[in-house]
Amino acid sequence: MAEKTTLARPYALAAFKVASEDDQLALWSEMLAFLAAVVEDATMKGIIADPRVEAEAQGKLIIEIAGGRLSERGQNFVKVLAENARLGLVPEIQAVYEEARAKAEKRQKVEVVSAYKLTVRFETMIADAMKKRLGCEVDVDSRIDRSLIGGVIIRAGDTVIDASLRGRLQGLASALG
Repeated sequence: MAEKTTLARPYALAAFKVASEDDQLALWSEMLAFLAAVVEDATMKGIIADPRVEAEAQGKLIIEIAGGRLSERGQNFVKVLAENARLGLVPEIQAVYEEARAKAEKRQKVEVVSAYKLTVRFETMIADAMKKRLGCEVDVDSRIDRSLIGGVIIRAGDTVIDASLRGRLQGLASALG
């Protein structure tokens, strides 16, 4: 996975530069999300991997599938990816692009994993606390993991706060063992 991300980074940063210059960060996010969905399709994966299908044809096909969803620069981006046999990297390109966008907009994704569905009030409390701690806007993404038994695990980049009952029990077991 790291190798794909390494290969994707220059393309993602080039897309970010173009999007920034054109003041179209949101548009490029939409285009890359759409392109990622297209190249992740099983049929399209087969076409991209087939050495009998020329790069130019792959690029044209994706642009045709996109219809009017791609700007002119977005279409050129697809052509460059096709010419360099990098269409399969679009999901990684999208991820790196979104990281660069979040950093530029001083936003950070915060993942909250809880044993039960969080109330809106509790999710807002977590968002406010993480905003204060990180010093930037946060986008909270919640999911449920019943194995936590109770409590939450909060992840924001390299920061992990384990306030789950499972984590506490594991800590107690380590201390006793």
